[in-house]
Amino acid sequence: MNLRKFFLTVGYSGLFPKAPGTVGSFVALIMGVVLLQYMHVSNLFMLALLISVIAVKQIDIYEEQVGAHDGKEIVIDELAGMWIALSICGINESNMIIMSILAFLYFRLFDIWKPSFIGKIDRDVKGGWGVMGDDLLAGVAGGIAAAGTYQVITYFL
Repeated sequence: MNLRKFFLTVGYSGLFPKAPGTVGSFVALIMGVVLLQYMHVSNLFMLALLISVIAVKQIDIYEEQVGAHDGKEIVIDELAGMWIALSICGINESNMIIMSILAFLYFRLFDIWKPSFIGKIDRDVKGGWGVMGDDLLAGVAGGIAAAGTYQVITYFL
C-alpha cells in the first residue's frame, strides 16, 4: 500500500493539507519541465498515457481499500493531465516559461471548472477511469487554450 500511495499521491504531494490538486499539479509541472530537458515532448505525452493506464488499476485497488471514490489525496490524475497539457501546447526551449505558466493555469481552470464533457466524466464515470478521465480531458483543453493564448499574445506583441 505504501508504494501505491506514493504513486497515487505523486510523492505524497497530494497529502498537502490545502489545495492538494493544485500542489500536485505544480509538482507535475516541475517534473514535466525537467523531463522535457531530456526527452522529446511526444515521449512526455506517451509517458502520461502509460501512467494513466497504470493509475486506473491502482486507483481501483486503492478505492476498494479505503472505501471512497476520488479522494483528494489522489493527484496522479493531475500529473497525467498536466503532462498532456504540456505535451500539446507547443512548448519548446524558447517559450518554456510562458507556456509552462499558461498550461498550468488553463489546466487548473478546466480541472476545477469542469465544463462540458469534463464535468460529465467526473460525475458519471466511476472508478479509476472516472478519476483519470476528467483530468486527461482538462489537459487536452488546457493545452489547446495555452497554445491559442500564446498565439494571440505573440500576434499582438
